[in-house]
Amino acid sequence: MTGSIVLFTTAALIGSALATDKSFATLPLAILQLATMLTTIPAAFVLQQWGRKRGFMVGVMVGLTGASLAIYAIFAGSFILFGGATLLYGIFNGFVGYYRFTAADVATEAFRSRAISFVIAGGIIAALIGPPLATYTKDWLPVTFAGGFMAIALLQILTLLILSRIDLPPVSPQKQQETGRSLGAIAQQPVFIVAVLGSMIGYGVMALLMTATPLTMVAVHHSFSTAASVLQWHVLGMFTPSLFTGYLIARFGVLRIILTGIVLNALCIAINLAGTSAPHFFAALLLLGIGWNFMFIGSTTLLTETYAPAERAKTQATHDFLMSSFVAFTTFLSGRLLNDWSWAIVNYTGLALIGIALIAVLYLRQQRYERPLA
Repeated sequence: MTGSIVLFTTAALIGSALATDKSFATLPLAILQLATMLTTIPAAFVLQQWGRKRGFMVGVMVGLTGASLAIYAIFAGSFILFGGATLLYGIFNGFVGYYRFTAADVATEAFRSRAISFVIAGGIIAALIGPPLATYTKDWLPVTFAGGFMAIALLQILTLLILSRIDLPPVSPQKQQETGRSLGAIAQQPVFIVAVLGSMIGYGVMALLMTATPLTMVAVHHSFSTAASVLQWHVLGMFTPSLFTGYLIARFGVLRIILTGIVLNALCIAINLAGTSAPHFFAALLLLGIGWNFMFIGSTTLLTETYAPAERAKTQATHDFLMSSFVAFTTFLSGRLLNDWSWAIVNYTGLALIGIALIAVLYLRQQRYERPLA
């Protein structure tokens, strides 16, 4: 996560510097998201057939290659090579998505919820380290921002060392031979549709606004260090609530938490439209992070209601594939809207998407009575 935050803090600015057409500034990030989407299913196969430890190490090696290529691309001034670098890093991210499932699989029943919490809490540490690291390493090398990818490469090497010391048991033969209903039958459930929409829109709107924020801040003459600090608070907003979101879902019901996330996203957009001072960006991106947390964790929790144990793998893979597809689209759309139209249009687009999620959740809420747990 720390490496990804460094990349997201700098990639749009690098893309803007390298691209002839500035509307393609966020294309490298869109390529990253597209690669993540396309890797979701193959990564599951690799982890299953080669074992989780070797599979994760393969993913890290691809990420290390991507970071190294990014350094060369920045020095060479090549937008195309930089896009290739983010593609490789996107493949790495396709493997990263399975860390949370692995934590649940290898933990004992009593420790499972705490194990998942620790994985999510790692994002808090990344939020504290990532943006300052992006600022500190910006001028490590003669070409601006290349040093950030040297830091990412070092983080990948550290990850390899950690993985080499971990004993991950293989996937059981029973799980390798899972069967169950067809994906078509699972996807027809209203709960599945709402869960996927909640994740897609929650993550997609977050990517839409977060990707455009550094470009907008620099355009209105805020410093890069200020933009990095804004993203730091945003990522803290994304992950810190994870320590108690599960309790809130149990207490108030999953649909109420998703709805709360939608409201927080709407407040973020309202603040963005109200002004472009540093406090506006800080407040908006913090709310955007918390809104993402509630929508993403709430929708993921809702998804668990849609499948039997034998259907878990294919349902989760389908969910992540659809979500990553939409995030790739909104990441690319962000740059086009910002360049061709305005920061306001980026936010109005996010508001329209949030409206779709609101309608879907309210519809499902009408279909069932959701009572809070004591």
